[in-house]
Amino acid sequence: MVYRVGCYIALPGINPSKLADDGGPGGILGILNMFAGGAFSRASIFALGVMPYISASIFMQLAGIVIPQVAKMQKEDSGRRKINSYTRYLTVIVTAFQASAYVAYLRSPQYASSLAPEFSVFMFWLSTVVVLTAGTLFVMWMGEKITDRGIGNGTSLIIMVGILARFPHSIVQELSFKNEGGGGGLLIFLIEIAIFIAVIIGLILLTQGVRKIPLNYARRIIGSTNAAKEVSGSRDFIPLKVNSAGVMPIIFAQAMMFIPTIFTGFTTNESASGFLKAMSDNTTLLYNLIYAVMVIAFTYFYTALIFNPTEMADNLKRNNSFIPGVKPGEDTANYIATIMDRITLPGAVFLAIAGILPGLASLMGVTSGFASFFGGTSMLIGVGVILDTLQQVESYLLMNHYDGLMKTGRITGRTVSGTTGGTTPSRSVSA
Repeated sequence: MVYRVGCYIALPGINPSKLADDGGPGGILGILNMFAGGAFSRASIFALGVMPYISASIFMQLAGIVIPQVAKMQKEDSGRRKINSYTRYLTVIVTAFQASAYVAYLRSPQYASSLAPEFSVFMFWLSTVVVLTAGTLFVMWMGEKITDRGIGNGTSLIIMVGILARFPHSIVQELSFKNEGGGGGLLIFLIEIAIFIAVIIGLILLTQGVRKIPLNYARRIIGSTNAAKEVSGSRDFIPLKVNSAGVMPIIFAQAMMFIPTIFTGFTTNESASGFLKAMSDNTTLLYNLIYAVMVIAFTYFYTALIFNPTEMADNLKRNNSFIPGVKPGEDTANYIATIMDRITLPGAVFLAIAGILPGLASLMGVTSGFASFFGGTSMLIGVGVILDTLQQVESYLLMNHYDGLMKTGRITGRTVSGTTGGTTPSRSVSA
């Protein structure tokens, strides 16, 4: 609630009554506005949201892959605390740079009439940078407090709240549009809702889909020399996610697709201008084709960055576990890498389809606000965060000896016993 209230508090020097309510900017700025819950287009104190913190976290994560010293720090408690401190300092630097760029954006003709003439250029820049930096750090602090004292990942919940805040208005706007002359009426709207529910089901399958690799534990001797007994090895599995890259490939692809639009006003060549315009329209065939290819490429790239089969094989060897029929060590690493490469392809293809669905929905006559929820970044983040939060609620209930969140159905992490009717958490080895 505090975050949503802050999204409507305008920056000093901005007259909120003169801001144009045009749905916000497009391109990469539209993505930022979506993550900020519309605060970007409202010139709010939370205009940058939590995105600078996300950018700093991604940078530190990539640094852990490239720099051995950072990777070593990530494995120790004291090192992780230092990395968290470095991430916060880096967030301040990133926010200051983005806030300076936001000042230049606010001084564009779109916002010129809403700027207070009493503010000098320097005072407006200084106050905006300070307020936006403080706002981002406050949102980051709220996310960390939710993570520590609440349920779910606080930063992800804040992003999801910002995205879903636009959903009721989009539904009402779509219904009003369909009831207008030639819009198709209530029947077409109900068909769109049915398709929308089917898209959500498909995204849940994409998010939850795993390939289970069987795993055996070696026999162990438990007890003293005189009373030792041999315990047979147990069977578990390694769950490899079909879409381990999450929503990052779509974000990277959208950022790359925005680059050609920067050069739209710098050329007079008709063919080049036509190409650049096609690259800025998500309903064209060229845009969707290039966008889908980039999503698939970034899925493989990001999966290769975050997934380390050699480290996984070493962990299995240290835990006296092995994959049946595969030698420990290098053969296990190659086996896991081969399976990961095979399941990444269908995951990348389905992720690309989810990415181009909003453009296809717009092409079929759905309003742009409601079309953005037909897959894409919005619903992938929403579905992922909601499922993760449900799993945490389920885990808390099971640890306190409750049956779980639902008596019917099944959430990943819960299996139903056929003998007693109770529930026990399933065992798996984290990747």
